[in-house]
Amino acid sequence: MPRALARVEAVLTGRAGDYTRPGSRSAIAKRPRPGPGLAGPEGLDGDEQGDRRVHGGPDKAIHHYPHDHYAAWRAELGPHPLLEAPGAFGENISTRGVTEADLCLGDRLRLGAAVVEVSQGRQPCWKLSDRFGIAALARRVQYSGRTGWYYRVLEPGPVQAGDVLELLERPWPDWPLTRLAGLLYRRTLDRAGLVAALALPLVPSWRKVFERRLEQGRTENWDVRLHGPQA
Repeated sequence: MPRALARVEAVLTGRAGDYTRPGSRSAIAKRPRPGPGLAGPEGLDGDEQGDRRVHGGPDKAIHHYPHDHYAAWRAELGPHPLLEAPGAFGENISTRGVTEADLCLGDRLRLGAAVVEVSQGRQPCWKLSDRFGIAALARRVQYSGRTGWYYRVLEPGPVQAGDVLELLERPWPDWPLTRLAGLLYRRTLDRAGLVAALALPLVPSWRKVFERRLEQGRTENWDVRLHGPQA
């Protein structure tokens, strides 16, 4: 039986434009849509990405960030205009009532009239730090575990504020997103954990990371992603 998890508070999209550093582009400044958006394999209609090498595509079609986390960020960062409304983290979907602890990799959900699948957690990058004007924010988001996650779209359909997010299927109940994040960022050389994770339907980039750690016995350097190309 489908189980309701949360109600969609906002569906957000954005257009790509020149960003903070020379040659950079971004569509991180999402705005709530007044009506429905069609969710398809490449994401929501009208939504863009500034760098398709690392953003967007079928495995990152829709970004969900819980509005539940905003209170914790206000407590840590103090008042910030971006935290006054959904969209601060470049999310497409904003809800209350469900976080990374409540979803597992591979969960299939009904999002409005679409069916989506949890494909991976978000790996924050320097563009988030630049958006807030806080140099180390991407790193803080990474280690906080409050990263949000991505969906791939299995069945297209319209999504709008007020829709219900329902859990349809949970094939990997032992792998909440919090467990995967811990393996990715904290217990990085936990061999038993890495081996177990390779049995999951990981996206190719995550599978490569875990395989490389097992082969080389070391953790990759995240500086370029977290601080920008100059790092």
